[in-house]
Amino acid sequence: MTPTFTDEDLFRWIDEWTLQKSEQCLGGVRNRQLRDGLLTAEVQGSARHPYYVEIDLTASTRTARSRLQSACSCPVGRTCKHVAAVLVSYMLDSLAMDDESPLTEQDLAQPPRPELLAELSRWQSARIRPAQLRRNGVIFELSTYNHHPAVLVRRVKYGADGAISTGKWMDITADLLLDPPAYLTPTDLAVMIQLRTQRQPATKDEWIDFAATLQLIVSSGHGWVSCGTHGDVPARSGAPRRGELGWTVGMTQGATLLEPTLSVEGGARGVVLGRSACYLDPVTGEVGPLLLDVRAEDADAFLSLPNLLPNEEAVVAQMLQQIDPALPRPGASDTLPTLQISAMIPVLRLHTIEFRPAWLGRRDPSQWADIATVAFEYDEHVRFLDDPSLFALDPEGQLALLPRDLAEESRREAQLRTVGLYRDTDPRAPLDGAGPQFQLRTHDWTRFLLDDVPRLEALGWKVETDDDFRHRITRVDEIDLDIQADPADAGWFNLGLDIQVEGRNVSMVPLLQQVLQSDPRWMRGQLDAIGDDENVLLMAGDNTRLALRAARLKPIMALLADLFAQRGAPLRLSALDRGRLQALQDTARLQFRGRKDTQALVQRLMQAPALGEVPPPAGLVATLRPYQLEGLSWLQYLRQQGLGGVLADDMGLGKTLQTLAHLLVEKESGRLDRPALLVVPTSLLHNWQSEAARFTPGLRVLTLHGPAREALFEAIPEHDLVLTTYPLLWRDEQALQAHAYHLLILDEAQQVKNPKSRAAVTLRTLQARHRLCLTGTPLENHLGELWTQFDFLLPGLLGNEKQFNQHWRHPIERGSDHRRATLLAQRLRPFILRRRKDQVASELPPKTLITRAVEMEGGQRDLYETVRAAMEKQVREAISGSGLARSHIVVLDALLKLRQVCCDPRLLPGDAPARNAGSAKLELLRDMLPSMVEEGRRILVFSQFTGMLALIAQALEELGLAYVTLTGDTQDRATPVQRFMQGEVPVFLISLKAGGVGLNLTAADTVIHFDPWWNPAAENQASDRAHRIGQQQPVFVYRLIAAGSIEERIAELQERKAVLAESILEGGGSTGPRFSEEDVQALLAPLPGLPAKRTRRPGRRSPQA
Repeated sequence: MTPTFTDEDLFRWIDEWTLQKSEQCLGGVRNRQLRDGLLTAEVQGSARHPYYVEIDLTASTRTARSRLQSACSCPVGRTCKHVAAVLVSYMLDSLAMDDESPLTEQDLAQPPRPELLAELSRWQSARIRPAQLRRNGVIFELSTYNHHPAVLVRRVKYGADGAISTGKWMDITADLLLDPPAYLTPTDLAVMIQLRTQRQPATKDEWIDFAATLQLIVSSGHGWVSCGTHGDVPARSGAPRRGELGWTVGMTQGATLLEPTLSVEGGARGVVLGRSACYLDPVTGEVGPLLLDVRAEDADAFLSLPNLLPNEEAVVAQMLQQIDPALPRPGASDTLPTLQISAMIPVLRLHTIEFRPAWLGRRDPSQWADIATVAFEYDEHVRFLDDPSLFALDPEGQLALLPRDLAEESRREAQLRTVGLYRDTDPRAPLDGAGPQFQLRTHDWTRFLLDDVPRLEALGWKVETDDDFRHRITRVDEIDLDIQADPADAGWFNLGLDIQVEGRNVSMVPLLQQVLQSDPRWMRGQLDAIGDDENVLLMAGDNTRLALRAARLKPIMALLADLFAQRGAPLRLSALDRGRLQALQDTARLQFRGRKDTQALVQRLMQAPALGEVPPPAGLVATLRPYQLEGLSWLQYLRQQGLGGVLADDMGLGKTLQTLAHLLVEKESGRLDRPALLVVPTSLLHNWQSEAARFTPGLRVLTLHGPAREALFEAIPEHDLVLTTYPLLWRDEQALQAHAYHLLILDEAQQVKNPKSRAAVTLRTLQARHRLCLTGTPLENHLGELWTQFDFLLPGLLGNEKQFNQHWRHPIERGSDHRRATLLAQRLRPFILRRRKDQVASELPPKTLITRAVEMEGGQRDLYETVRAAMEKQVREAISGSGLARSHIVVLDALLKLRQVCCDPRLLPGDAPARNAGSAKLELLRDMLPSMVEEGRRILVFSQFTGMLALIAQALEELGLAYVTLTGDTQDRATPVQRFMQGEVPVFLISLKAGGVGLNLTAADTVIHFDPWWNPAAENQASDRAHRIGQQQPVFVYRLIAAGSIEERIAELQERKAVLAESILEGGGSTGPRFSEEDVQALLAPLPGLPAKRTRRPGRRSPQA
């Protein structure tokens, strides 16, 4: 099979500059042939004679990474422009042949090609007229010197009768090879190139195959074997002959000497050099291979030994036996003892050497070189790499053999190449007596020390660094935590992280801030992506490099990363954050230091008593369930520790009862010496009054509501519990601020979402010993709501709003940072008590969720698509002009109109065509309700639109079904609740905001959500008006959805918000994706089966919602 190569191979073999140079030689390529994978050609260059080129394509194309195997008679010798020209010529002709059409009969009838005839003529002429073409020439005179070959080149002249007359010796210079005389044949040039290349090799290993050179000389016909005084004879090829190594005896200064010798059969002279062994016969002129019992390299080394004195025979004999038993040994029988070595340890030593190159001036600064040297420790005996010494003194001072494992030493050197170290063959700053120097290929000694040195040490290497090595790294493991009470704020600690480096303290705080800046994985909480064995480099002052394993640093950064947000600022930790203090000592393994009084305070904080069971108060007119007793104990624990918290039980689990029991415990223990202020939504005011009267009649309750409330302000100190509402907070701000409270409680605390609202600002100004939030949904839409509640409860625990957004909210909501979500959940867990009904109220009947999707038809469907297309265009233009962040009003208005069309087109303001479009969902409800009422069901119907409730009421009247209504405009809220609970009416129409929280409507067994809301927690709260403690019947929850519409997309977003809430409140660690422009596009998508009326997105970048 003919070997082929591609242009990719060509560019891999030949550099671009050489390829460009080859263009001038391309026209000079001739006599190109390919036989058995060997491509040969002559290339006429600028010299008088053409150059001969050989390319082994079989070897060069064996693998995709094979190197080019080539040779050229030019001075460059290989991979030159002549080689490149031959390759390009071959490739071009191959491509031309691929493109040519088959030869026709007319083509075959043409006369022979002119170039073929010219080549035949040159060949024939050379054979007929050799004497005319050859007047001058050269001969190669072969002889030996100390078993090594000696070749001399002499210029000769040929007489008319063929006789040779010798001339001067010739020196093979570069000029001669660049412009050779005309009488030199290509073979002569090839011999001269090899002789010049091998004239002064750096090592004997570079004499690759001198036997091939001798054979080339013989084949040239110009070789002569020197016979000394008897003249020379022409060289010719001879058959292989045997050679034998041995010793001959001589004398010097009266002592017997042994000399290594080589004898060849037939009296020929042996030639041994490198890996070649040949013979020269001065009588017959034969030149041929020499057969030995040992390797040619070993024979060369043997013949290079100096003559031996009698006292050296034993050592040499023993060494030759170890090297190769086939080597002849001198006759002594005594042997040296061999040292007993327990182990050989390779040692890598790192140095920095100062040197001054010769070309530098006196005032120029010195230069520095970073190098490595290699030694091997055979117990106490150290030998550098390449040190040939195999002897050492034994403990008695006598000479002995050192049993070095040279093969293992070579294997160890090969290991260094795997980590980027290579021998420096021309060191700039020699280090005497240390063996060969090694350079690092990447010159990145810091990374070498961090990553590669541990690998070498794992392989058994000992790595030592000189004191002057400028890349030294100090390993760090012990870290001290310095805690100092903040003198300016008694509720805070200042933290310091210190390490000991060469007897001095070094602060880690600025060093770790560098890490956070250079490697965002630490700040973004991607700790799982950082391997435990990864090295972290810290740059201290004075060029000091410190290194820690990531496993040592990860628990510290997991606990303190949010404190590093401000560079240069001290690390401040709230005293409320005792969980972190304990974790710093346990998980992060930090040693506490600081003033004794500060350490004692920290220990008291961490050794807080465990949560103990608190008996219910004697005046409580109710039996607490086990989980409610646990809630009471938790509330008492928070009070005991001076902490605030969030009671976040599911709706219907009795947060009201647990809070009232807590207040009664405080009163019966005498601690309720100030009133407790309870802020509730207006809709729940009556519920709290009735529940307090029912369960804790011993509490004196004052309700601040209505126009007559101002007359009651003076009576606040005389009561145990004062009730007010969120809308009245800022109106009654001065009156409420005039009193101090024992406990400040927020019911449905998620309503204070905006920290800048007047209600939130007023709450932070009220003075209270303890603070408590009650909510079944502490997190409805985003994490900012959670920060607002904790800024009220425990100011500083989560930092200020900017710090919280930067370190927690944005990474979790926008970046889906699971680890950060888990850490936040852990941070808040001590201050949030949340139980779900399926966990603690197993006796509750089941709740079944049913989604009823209905297709919009006719006019309603057409109207939806008309509104959708118009709103999509309006939103697209708004986002394109202002971005999503500044287009919320436009977006929300568009979504509102689509939701109104889904419910009932009549909700659209001032849209006359909508009056007769019809409502698919209202028709479905008209079908459902009569049969449900007939079955005896008690039904709650929720909608966000009070206008929709009015339309439903109109339909109920047409159906003859009794109902009551509760909206934000209802003045008397107690009457409709009582009528429904007492069974007077089967249907209760409720607006989601007015009746979605606080009400106890366990008489209902069916809940219908006429339209979905963005927040799943709000829907769940509304459903749990029926599914709560006291419910005896299974509860069915129906969700009515307009199929394919915006309502289906709202349901998808609900699931994502539920995931976010669960991840924080229950520590699930998962995060929901953010609300983005893609979400808006999905919400505004056309109904199934209708084509979208636009195909491209707005061009500008969309900010995040």
